[in-house]
Amino acid sequence: MAQPKGTVVLAYSGGLDTSCILVWLKEQGYEVIAYLANIGQKEDFEAARKKALALGAKKVYIEDISREFVEEFIWPAVQANALYEDRYLLGTALARPCIARRLVEIAQQEGAQHVAHGATGKGNDQVRFELSCYALCPQIKVVAPWRLPEFYQRFPGRRELMDYAKSHGIPVPVTPQTPWSMDENLMHISYEAGILENPKVIDQSCLLAACLQPNWQFHGGLPLPRIGAADGRWGVPVKVTNTKDGASRSSALEIFVYLNGVAGKHGVGRIDIVENRFVGMKSRGIYETPAGTILHQAHLDIEALTMDREVRRIKQGLAVKFSELVYNGFWHSPECEFLRHCIWHSQQTVVGTVRVSVFKGQVYILARESPWSLYNEELVSMNVQGDYEPADATGFININALRLKEYHRLQSKVTGTQDE
Repeated sequence: MAQPKGTVVLAYSGGLDTSCILVWLKEQGYEVIAYLANIGQKEDFEAARKKALALGAKKVYIEDISREFVEEFIWPAVQANALYEDRYLLGTALARPCIARRLVEIAQQEGAQHVAHGATGKGNDQVRFELSCYALCPQIKVVAPWRLPEFYQRFPGRRELMDYAKSHGIPVPVTPQTPWSMDENLMHISYEAGILENPKVIDQSCLLAACLQPNWQFHGGLPLPRIGAADGRWGVPVKVTNTKDGASRSSALEIFVYLNGVAGKHGVGRIDIVENRFVGMKSRGIYETPAGTILHQAHLDIEALTMDREVRRIKQGLAVKFSELVYNGFWHSPECEFLRHCIWHSQQTVVGTVRVSVFKGQVYILARESPWSLYNEELVSMNVQGDYEPADATGFININALRLKEYHRLQSKVTGTQDE
């Protein structure tokens, strides 16, 4: 028997890796407390509890933190228009600091000196979990089995891990024929590894979980996200109404679940990309982000209507930095907190209504209105002069052309050519 090493709180999913890790930690002398966060994944949580206890967990925490996930993590990303490398809406990256926060709280509550996770040594999640844990509890000790030689040398591949599971009576949902990794939460479903490690592989129709709509002729209703101020939460949805049946949802969780259903039926938000991991390698991933895609497009639209051009330009730069920080695991950092505050402040006029339609994998913006609109119909009209003097544009063009003329003059000297 290994020497007792104290108590560890394991971020537990019930899948192959963390089930085997739970048993392995017991072998190493740890008392294991399993923590399973409900952030919207489809899971038999009671079965997961019984499984963890059967595998030797001292205690099992299963908590529904879906509302906190939406309001405290997804909404700031919507406000920011967060998009990593122009395409990825950060579903997994947003979930990790949410889970890690509660993981640390349970460790402190239970007097545990250790926390553990099942993230691999090549991925982003190890960084996200551990940076969050250290930021929230600097004295915590992290056990990362996939970075320990005694673990990864014993289990060089998933085949060895599945053999270990079989020999220890650990039921797992993964088979040798389908060894890919899947992560699901309210924000998205992601797929990677296995056959997906070859970026040339095309047919992954068997992976589609959220975007199941074979009949592309089906027209859904027209969701109407109302983006406005609610308890100081500017720039986030406060109500969605289906204009076809008149049904409305107004709580954060209800809005997100409803939009996931509407958009998922039409294949909205599915992307297949190669991205740059923080650790330095490229990886291929497939993501389904139905509700997030609708809200991203709707928020961009109402923001364009209500936000000053130069403020929006600065905020676009902040959004890029915010997205990188979240992707890289720095949600609980002082710089990310500062950016969230700046972005929140920029949202105070982002109030109004956007009407959208979803069809064949696309989100279509149909109309928008806002009491804070900067759109001046009379000023922009081709039929009314309004408070604008067209002759003033001549000076505007001449001033802006001055730099171009001077550049051309210099180039003419360098090349020795003259204007004809």
